[in-house]
Amino acid sequence: MNNSSEKEKLNSSESETIEFKNSLSEMEQILETVSAFTNTKGGEIFIGVADDGKINGVTIGKGTLEHLANEIKLNTDPKIFPNITIEEINSKKIIKVSVEEYPIKPVFTKEKVFLRVGKTNQKASADKMRELITKNTPYHWDSSVLSEKTILDINKDKVKSFILLSNEERNSLWETESDVSSQLNRLNLLHNNKLTNAAILLFGKAPNRIYPRSIVKCAKFAGNEPIDFIDMQEIKGTIIEQVPDVLNFIRRHINVTVNISGKAQRDEIWEYPKEALREAVINAICHRNYEDTGNVQVRIFDNRLEIWNPGTLPKGITIDSLKGDHRSHPRNELIARCFYLIKYIEQWGTGTNRIINACKDASLTAPSFEIKDNDFIVTFYKATGETKSSGVSIRLNETQKKIVKFIADKGSAKTGEIQTHIGISRRVLNRYLNEIASILDWNGKSKTDPTGYYTINKNVEIEELLKF
Repeated sequence: MNNSSEKEKLNSSESETIEFKNSLSEMEQILETVSAFTNTKGGEIFIGVADDGKINGVTIGKGTLEHLANEIKLNTDPKIFPNITIEEINSKKIIKVSVEEYPIKPVFTKEKVFLRVGKTNQKASADKMRELITKNTPYHWDSSVLSEKTILDINKDKVKSFILLSNEERNSLWETESDVSSQLNRLNLLHNNKLTNAAILLFGKAPNRIYPRSIVKCAKFAGNEPIDFIDMQEIKGTIIEQVPDVLNFIRRHINVTVNISGKAQRDEIWEYPKEALREAVINAICHRNYEDTGNVQVRIFDNRLEIWNPGTLPKGITIDSLKGDHRSHPRNELIARCFYLIKYIEQWGTGTNRIINACKDASLTAPSFEIKDNDFIVTFYKATGETKSSGVSIRLNETQKKIVKFIADKGSAKTGEIQTHIGISRRVLNRYLNEIASILDWNGKSKTDPTGYYTINKNVEIEELLKF
């Protein structure tokens, strides 16, 4: 026994984690405190100590501790087995009951639930009890059933395509000709012949009508603030279909170079590593909190790219642990299982490490991970300098292609003419023109010459440039 430590506690007053009881005759209050401590942060009950901290001591017989332990065990649900010890302070014996916070809440005593609030025990309201149950009962939204939906709401072709891809990627050896109900049952997407939320998101005919929050919102902003956007798109469809569609939107709005190496297959080099973006997009769609009414968002700025995912990190996972070895804790287990079967994800908790390593291999600043307003955000940062190598040509985004094609078709074009044709602000157009200045020639006395015009540099292969 650490006398100095116990004396220090007894010299202080009652608190959120310390309770004094004068004698064992206060059993009702002792049980209430055990319930309160287990449902809050845990704590210690000192029996034989008055409310003012005066040590009166308690008479301890042969079966005293056993009787106390039995009283607590018999009158708590789930049954609590605290650590009970005898302490001696100032030649007087007291009993210390050490109670840990219980992982599964609520803990009842005599059909009541208590919480520790400050230095008092308060009976939990019905709303508070429901909250404790919701927080501490294992629950996965994606496995909940939709009673009003039937197998007719499932796209059979999408299920068949999934099975074929699973056989190819994981050698699953599933029978593609089995009926849809059998396939969904095998994937645990049917419960008592009722569709789960995951079934609708993965294979539904109209998943976005049922769950508008499953739409992924993508935007390319002008500059580095989310104020003026150049392009915006809502990515709809099943969550499996959304992944390539989101990546196609990103591809249109970042710089992509083409490595012309003489091979039939041209290698594309994305401004941000494609494999890292793919991993982040899949993680956001797979692991988001679908009970949150927000949407997954992709925000593309001039200097960075952000992927916003509704929902905080699972219990036991921190921002720091994401940067090292950590276990996989999928929020949506059924969705994660299906994504694994088609090699969208692995199940080793390595996704964030692959994102970091891909950026490192591309000589980019490491991406940042943060929690903001109940959203998990991954931010990729643009390279500060440009690298050029032989055999690599610039790839234009869709707006830049329109600019180049317009100038090429006319032979030359003034800034105002380009602006009218493209339909964007002068400020945004000037930024695009600056980005592709290496393939344009400006013909004018000065940059602000109203009679000046753009032409395409004679060394540029326009057809090749517009092909990708």
